[in-house]
Formats: sequence, structure tokens, C-alpha cells
Amino acid sequence: MKVAIITTDNREYARDYSNPNPHFGTAPEALLHGLEQHREIEVHVVSCARRTLQAPKKIGANIFFHSLCVPKLGWMRTLYQGCVRAVRHRLRQIQPDIVHGQGTEMDCALDAVFSGFPNVLTLHGNMIDVARVMKSRPFTFHWLASRLETAALGRTAGVFCNSRLTRDLVQPRARRTWMVPNAMRPDMFLNPPQPRSGGLCELLHVGAICPNKGQLEMLRVLRELHSQGLKFRLSFLGVASPGIEYTDTFLAEVREAERIGFARHLGFRSLKELIPTYDSTHALIHTPDSEAFGLVATEALARNLKVFAFGVGGLKDILEGTRDSVMVGSGDWDGLQKALAEWITRGAPPAAANADIMGARYRPETIAARHLEIYTEVLNGKKV
Repeated sequence: MKVAIITTDNREYARDYSNPNPHFGTAPEALLHGLEQHREIEVHVVSCARRTLQAPKKIGANIFFHSLCVPKLGWMRTLYQGCVRAVRHRLRQIQPDIVHGQGTEMDCALDAVFSGFPNVLTLHGNMIDVARVMKSRPFTFHWLASRLETAALGRTAGVFCNSRLTRDLVQPRARRTWMVPNAMRPDMFLNPPQPRSGGLCELLHVGAICPNKGQLEMLRVLRELHSQGLKFRLSFLGVASPGIEYTDTFLAEVREAERIGFARHLGFRSLKELIPTYDSTHALIHTPDSEAFGLVATEALARNLKVFAFGVGGLKDILEGTRDSVMVGSGDWDGLQKALAEWITRGAPPAAANADIMGARYRPETIAARHLEIYTEVLNGKKV
């Protein structure tokens, strides 16, 4: 079987044009690792960029990489027509059996559905839900992306849904859906530590600084807990882009919190840096308004952290059946504050380990095998 994976090269997303090596989103990278274990298939990864980028011909034993230069005019301003045409031209050369578009945030889904080959899609974020949460105005980026998402869903053989929320949002707009969670990076499963106990209670909050992740509200909770005399320190991980009102307010408030000693902002962390950060932490707190999946929660649980989270979207699926996780209602900051206060007051006892549960659910080889089953099902012409 020859499979084409259409995904975003993060060098384009980050304008990291001098980097000679392509890199992708966390879930696609983990999937590619799983597919590399199946040497009987040939995988072609295709990505568009606004510049001609250095790129290796192979990024795995059975994985080929194709970087396509598409001028600025070929992106959102023409509804990605330049990307669609470039990908279609390259796929005619590759002649894949099936094309898999990764995500509806940018061009990938449209590239797949207009490729001229049998195709399926994965949704990593639900653009229709993102547009709703952000209250996007007509013809803004997320408003347009949500409509392009709907157009793509109606033209594909089926959609891989990473949570029940995604499935519920997709089913009215797609011919067929499959529940397939995102894969996790294999390094997350290496030598998981025992749940941490003792010392200053270290907390972690991971995500780009933005209203959807609730960092400002989290700071207010932390301020109240600190005023009660509780001893802890929370580290915020995530990119903060200055010049945005929410981000600027957060940066000002977190500087004061760091001066007092109960919170700090550490910025972005690579995978190499992230794992030891998890392993030196007692608990993760995750507070999004909307979350299609919630990969950060699976990673924390794989490193045997206790998790406190809002019960939204894919987080409900992830926390279901885990040990000692705490889930409060969406936006229930009072409930979260009470749960944290009670736990810290008891000395922040360690949670039961959950690494085994995460491994059974999200190992890349397991998720890749499920992908191959679905590809075969689509190619065999089963009713969609």
C-alpha cells in the first residue's frame, strides 16, 4: 500500500525557513513513527510552504518527504487553490493508493479532498467550534476556516475523530466517521517515573497563552490559594506573543506572581525539555474553554502526574477510566480552586500511576495499525 499524508511542515507555521529539517505537529509526528514500524507500506509526506525549503528525500525507512513551494497568492486569499494544485500535481507523480489530510486548520484537508485519489481526513481541532468560541466575525480567518472545513468534510470518504466531541461535530457533515485518538510521541512512554511526592508542591499549566486556555483566570485562582497560606508554585509553559491585550495582561500579572513566588512563565519547551519538566512536577492543571482532544493531559498521565482539568471535549474521553484524576465542570473555577486547596492542604499526595493506561490507548504503533485497517476498509470499497 502507498499512502500520502498531507500535513503542515511546522517550519512554515513558525517561519523557521533556515531549519534544514522538517517537523510536524505532535500527533502527525507520532503517527509517522507508528507507520514507520510497518515496512510493508510506503508513506509519502507532502507539505506546502511559502518558500523553497531544504528537505531530505526520506525522513524514515519507508517514509518519503515532499516540500512544495506555493507563492503567497495560493494560500487563504484564494482559498488555498495554489496549495491544492501543487499537491494534486505531485500526487499524480506519486500515485498513492490513498491520501490522508491532517487537519482543517489550513490547506491539508482541501488538498486531500481535491487530490483526485481516495481520501480520508483527520481533525485535530474543530474549526467550527474554534470559530464559535472565538466569536469570529464573517470573513475572518477562523470564520472562513470553519466553512472550508464543512466543504471538505462533505467530499471525503470518512473522517478520523479524536474524541466524542469531534465525532458529534463532524457526523452531520460527513459520510462516515471513525473514533481514532491521536497517537502520543514514543518518548513519553520511556521510563515513566513514580508519581512525585514531597517537597514544594510543583504545578504545571501547558498551552499557548490565549483566552481559550484560561491562564489569566488560573492566575486569579492561584492568587486566592496563596492568600490562604498554601505553599505551591505553578509553572506556565507556552508561547506568549506580545502585542495582544490578553497576553500582555498575563505577562504583567505573572511577573508579579513570580516576584511573590507562587507562579512563573517558562515559555516554550521542546520535547527534550518537556519530559524532565513533567517528571519534576506533582500535577498538571488544564483549563481550556474548548478542547478537541487534550494531548497535554495524555502526556502528563503517561508521566504519572495527577491531573486537574475542566470536563470539556476530548478531556472527558482521556480522563475516563484513569486513576485519581480530578475533573470539574467547564469553566468551574470555584470547583477547581476547592479541589486544589483540599489536595494541597493534604500535602499533595501522589496520584496512582496511569502510564499503563495511556500506553494501552495511545502508543503510536497501536494508532498506526488502526489507520491501516481503515485505509484497507476504504480501498476495499465498503459502503461509506
